Amino acid sequence: MNILLLGSGGREHALAWKLAQSPLCKKLFAAPGNPGIAAHAECVSLDAADHAAVVLFCNAEQIGLVVVGPEAPLVDGLADSLRSAGIAVFGPGKAAAQLEGSKSFTKEMCLRAGIPTAGYRRADSLAEAMEALAEFGVPVVVKADGLAAGKGVTVAMTSAEAEEAVRDIFAGRFGADGASAVIEEFMEGEEASYFALTDGRTVVPFGTAQDHKRVGDGDTGPNTGGMGAYSPAPVMTPMLRGEVVSKIFAPTVKAMAEAGMPYSGVLYAGLMLTREGPKLIEYNCRFGDPECQVLMMRLQSDLVEYLLACAENRLAALPPPRFSDDTALTVVMAANGYPGTPEKGGVISGIEQAEADGALVFHAGTALDDNGALVANGGRVLNVTAIAASAREAQAKAYAAVDRIDFSSGFCRRDIGWREVARNS
Repeated sequence: MNILLLGSGGREHALAWKLAQSPLCKKLFAAPGNPGIAAHAECVSLDAADHAAVVLFCNAEQIGLVVVGPEAPLVDGLADSLRSAGIAVFGPGKAAAQLEGSKSFTKEMCLRAGIPTAGYRRADSLAEAMEALAEFGVPVVVKADGLAAGKGVTVAMTSAEAEEAVRDIFAGRFGADGASAVIEEFMEGEEASYFALTDGRTVVPFGTAQDHKRVGDGDTGPNTGGMGAYSPAPVMTPMLRGEVVSKIFAPTVKAMAEAGMPYSGVLYAGLMLTREGPKLIEYNCRFGDPECQVLMMRLQSDLVEYLLACAENRLAALPPPRFSDDTALTVVMAANGYPGTPEKGGVISGIEQAEADGALVFHAGTALDDNGALVANGGRVLNVTAIAASAREAQAKAYAAVDRIDFSSGFCRRDIGWREVARNS
């Protein structure tokens, strides 16, 4: 069948790499794609916000499955438009995508379904937010209710930080995504990610990972979209994974179905492993970035088979997906200035040499200049990814590949995977 992949980042490059390997994939299109994705797909100019244009393209090119990479088109209801046109799509509809699109929606669902999560208060005004801050004390977590381009979360360690965060939200820093705020109890523990596929009824576990949000070594500096990740996350023991499925994933899928908004797609649970057990930090309605890159490196099953089964409501008929027992680790190479204003246009070379020993370089924010040279075109630019028998070996392999890349206007953390390496030293 012909497949259309929407998106242009490192997550989508990893998905394109895996989708193209499937015997079920006759031709892969990507919109808009990037120079790395172009090695696996025909990149086309298509605006995901123009639902009619996407449907028209799918009909013209006989697309059998649409895979939506980023969250914004899902929250915008693109999957509903495609399903209404009879086109199979991997990803939740607009109502179900509120699990990522609205922090308060998810919190209210957790409360109704008895899903363990941090205590919270929704605030619809600055005055309400200030009251909530006084109630919770510090440290405290302040979130803009909407997507806020992934930048609306502050873990405030002081009252001044917390108050500044809520003032930013209600001053309009995040536009409509900041019309309300969610003030949350600060949870202590180690963070981990767990993924599951669902067709709205069946829940199929799809791997664990841990990422590194802070920009600097030793988890210092501001939060980012992610500076690296590894999978699996051994801290997610079989017992903990079972607990997350039974107490978080399954009740979520049941609650969404009962609310008349069945969830179909990937559920990405950000978890805090507390003394009381795993608690949900938040849901994402798409594969994580850069977690997707390490999951795809480990996945041995046919990705298309599972995504299509989700889209066609027949996930229960498939066996559990197979993953390598090895550790995959990815290092993000970012442009200088990230996560503030990244320096664009820096020339990149050496990718072929970086991949010589089995590493893969997924393009996250790249473009070709007028002379055909590869240049930086975003904050997170490359995901240098390797797989090996242990976290230490995967880390060494990934950084050896990083060191072969010439990207003078870029930087990376040098300690991705440190927790797992330290645990096993």
